[in-house]
Amino acid sequence: MLQQELRRIVGGFVAEHTDMALEQLDGEEAEFDRMREALQSLPFLATKKLVVLRRPSANKQFLEAAESLLTEADESIDIVIVEPKLDKRTAYYKYLKKQPGFKEYTELDTPALAKWLVQSAKEAGSTLSQGDATYLINRVGVNQQLVGNELTKLLQYNPAVTRETIDLLTERTPQSTIFELLDAALAGQSKKALELYHEQRAMKVEPQQILALLGWQLHVLALVKTAGDRDAGAIASEAKLNPFVVRKSQGIVRRLSLAELKELIHNVLTLDIRLKSESIDADEALQNLILTLK
Repeated sequence: MLQQELRRIVGGFVAEHTDMALEQLDGEEAEFDRMREALQSLPFLATKKLVVLRRPSANKQFLEAAESLLTEADESIDIVIVEPKLDKRTAYYKYLKKQPGFKEYTELDTPALAKWLVQSAKEAGSTLSQGDATYLINRVGVNQQLVGNELTKLLQYNPAVTRETIDLLTERTPQSTIFELLDAALAGQSKKALELYHEQRAMKVEPQQILALLGWQLHVLALVKTAGDRDAGAIASEAKLNPFVVRKSQGIVRRLSLAELKELIHNVLTLDIRLKSESIDADEALQNLILTLK
């Protein structure tokens, strides 16, 4: 959504004033003097100028001088600041938040992301049901840019998106499949769990990477389990996890005692140590582990 808004602003400005009046600078690369010059120099052969600063807070000098630079900029200069990450405790953030036009794009949970996909398909003159949008998210993950790109690909193939075209044109992300693998194993669905494991191996995902992803999933389960009855949003905020991941994990931890979860973590850790210190068949050892996860 952030990238869409940026393209809309820049595209509208260039259409009216041409790209001769556009300056785009990256704070991780541009010197402070160059950014200051862009904000202070008046438009040349144009009535307006647009300055786009990406991650300017990466430059310490800019961060210290930001308020005075932005306040003193001439009215003929439009300024767009793009900050992927901001410390909300800083004076810089508090200053920006007070400015007209300030917009904050947060990660969407699954229902909001599905709604956005449905709306995006509608705006493109296509159709996508809420259920199929959720199916797409569960298949490729909750990264909005990635799932948006997948939707674009699906719409180009057929304006009417269905689960059949989703299965045909997209691949499960390793992490989402590992979650399904773990869920199936813990539910005693050994055949399904092994099928998911072989699917991962067919996608060239190595056993060590699968084990690492299992470890990460168990780490999330431990965080959710020890959080007790706290709200998913509160857990996600404090643990810096996606709310979607927390909600899915809550469904699993209800079936597990803390002692069982500790044993699962111990077993994964033990295998990780063995793979790094002994000459054993990683595929066979990991499949044996999967069969014990129940």
